[in-house]
Amino acid sequence: MSTPVIGVLALQGDVREHLIALAAADAVARPVRRPEELAEVDALVLPGGESTTISKLAVLFGLMEPLRARVREGMPVYGTCAGLILLADKILDPRSGQETIGGIDMIVRRNAFGRQNESFEAAVDVKGVEGAPVEGVFIRAPWVESVGAAAEVLAEHDGHIVAVRQGAVLATSFHPELTGDHRMHGLFVDMVRANRTP
Repeated sequence: MSTPVIGVLALQGDVREHLIALAAADAVARPVRRPEELAEVDALVLPGGESTTISKLAVLFGLMEPLRARVREGMPVYGTCAGLILLADKILDPRSGQETIGGIDMIVRRNAFGRQNESFEAAVDVKGVEGAPVEGVFIRAPWVESVGAAAEVLAEHDGHIVAVRQGAVLATSFHPELTGDHRMHGLFVDMVRANRTP
């Protein structure tokens, strides 16, 4: 099978790290800033960063509606930290003007694990990831308050949901792209391969 082409939404956030991690997980990785670039990829990563800024820039660049349409059509998407917030159907405490793309039936709380100076790393057991726990980097991280029946919880930390999957959509509160461990990206690349029609 040909190598999947996976975009990284390159409006704000840790884009470069995701491009490197996807390439290490045997995907062709490309930055996506415009609707025509979105149309050329098999799947998309929504990076960490500032969810309000990313959502406003997506609207400004004419990407919000095309993103929502592709997710509705079944394009695989992986969101980390701010990306998880963007994939939520509902935010508990949205900032003014903040929109989401949606795709996972979940309610999220922004900055739930604390401010920047309360960032931390923790070992996280993720369902579907073989071997040792994943090293999770939590930076002003959200958590998932609750999920609907269609969403599957893949991991928890301290009693809070930090990884969720619904169909071809994956989201984590933490940043696996900052650790050098590419298994989460490998899981997503496998999802993309499984999603492609032969």
